[in-house]
Amino acid sequence: MAVTLESYRDVCGEAVISHLMQLASLLKGQKVVHVNSTRYGGGVSEILERMVPLMNELGLDAYWEVIDGDPDFYDFTKTVHNGLQGNPVILNEKQLGLYRTVNEHNANILREKLSDADFVIIHDPQPAALLSFFPERKGKWIWRCHIDVSRPNNRVWKFLRAHVKDYDASIWSLPEFARNLPHVQYLIPPSIDPLSDKNRELSHGKIKDAYKLADVDPDRPIILQVSRFDRFKDPI
Repeated sequence: MAVTLESYRDVCGEAVISHLMQLASLLKGQKVVHVNSTRYGGGVSEILERMVPLMNELGLDAYWEVIDGDPDFYDFTKTVHNGLQGNPVILNEKQLGLYRTVNEHNANILREKLSDADFVIIHDPQPAALLSFFPERKGKWIWRCHIDVSRPNNRVWKFLRAHVKDYDASIWSLPEFARNLPHVQYLIPPSIDPLSDKNRELSHGKIKDAYKLADVDPDRPIILQVSRFDRFKDPI
């Protein structure tokens, strides 16, 4: 079942819905394209799955595109991700060349859609190099960083900074994560979707059924480890 703005009215209230509609009226008809690295798995895809339909409902012309790469590309971007979080990693010239080649390939596939967009929002490091292949772009390009980059590996950040410094703006989750870049920077704090399956409140009956299905005794202390399933793609 599709989630609409009306679905959130009981959660956020009438004033918030009205404010969103007022703000969106200033951008009505503007073409907005989001680009990330995977359609399923990971926080970014969860955000876009809900955000893009809501943007269209508000009168924007919004799209969601996903780049394509091979396992070596996603292994490399996972290394970049780890390095941005401060882990000691090594970037070799072959990997750097692959990163650029994959981005160039996807730039050619997406050229018409991205060249014509009023706003292009690129999510995280995987598609960050797309910008360099659009010297005559029409609209504004924004890089959205969903990663904690507060203490990055210096070489990894230097590599990524070269690709994101020429964006028109960037968006960060927390002030501590933001880095020194020569453009306007915005803050969008972390948030959850209260209507998603992950965050929806469960009835006591469903909780009891889950205990029974997993053969868990609710009267005993529980230690929980939460993870996610990764295929060869990097679902960041």
